[in-house]
Amino acid sequence: MAKCLVLTGFGINCENETLSALKLAGAKHAEIVHISEIISGEKRLKDYQFILFPGGFLDGDDLGSAKVQVNRFRHSFVARIKKKLADELLEFVEKDKLVLGICNGFQFMVKLGLLPGFNNDGFHQTATLTFNDSNRFEDRWVYLKVNPESPCVFTKGIEKLYLPVRHGEGKFVTSKSTLSQIKKFNLYALQYSDEDNLPTMEYPLNPNGSMFSIAGLTDKTGRLFGLMPHPEAFIFKTNHPNWTRELIEEPDGLKIFKNAINYLK
Repeated sequence: MAKCLVLTGFGINCENETLSALKLAGAKHAEIVHISEIISGEKRLKDYQFILFPGGFLDGDDLGSAKVQVNRFRHSFVARIKKKLADELLEFVEKDKLVLGICNGFQFMVKLGLLPGFNNDGFHQTATLTFNDSNRFEDRWVYLKVNPESPCVFTKGIEKLYLPVRHGEGKFVTSKSTLSQIKKFNLYALQYSDEDNLPTMEYPLNPNGSMFSIAGLTDKTGRLFGLMPHPEAFIFKTNHPNWTRELIEEPDGLKIFKNAINYLK
């Protein structure tokens, strides 16, 4: 049975909601692990099949969102095995395993170089997530178009989503050449859209001004996925702002976690 690791520590604050989402999706072996347990060697990434980097405010967003966590992974050695934490993570992602980064976790994956990750040269950052065009913290619900051509494991069989965002640094930015590669390989799994499921750059439908309306990215394998919206915040029908007025068959956020667990099965 697959084991799932939900990382916590140093400002991550959505670990409990993320764990609840996993359990509702059918995960039998899921636990919250503090990053200090990984660095000390008490817990090993290789013993898990699914790693989740939840949302929060890692290290107070000092140096920019998730940047301190990136430095922690690049420079911290795992005790007793004399291996950098980043190398341990690289070995993990090279196997048939899953990684999900939500909001702050997405920022971490992009800045570490896990996403879009098409250079095959380890961790090489080719994009970033920076301050919203509105120059304010955005806390709202957004429509999301799912790219049907994306290899993303997490979004298979889903046409569109409605999820909340809550971030101050959610604007996806990259070079023209990198964006061209993202488009070529359909690595943009999610785009901010309107009610008709059409991608948009219009504020506040696109709450941050992300290039190409990108709200979520995957890698070529489809096993690594990061998104700015919070799927763990819509796992019960009553999470929806209009739950008393709309017929909700299944919470959109839960669909993402179910896809992941079904893949592992």
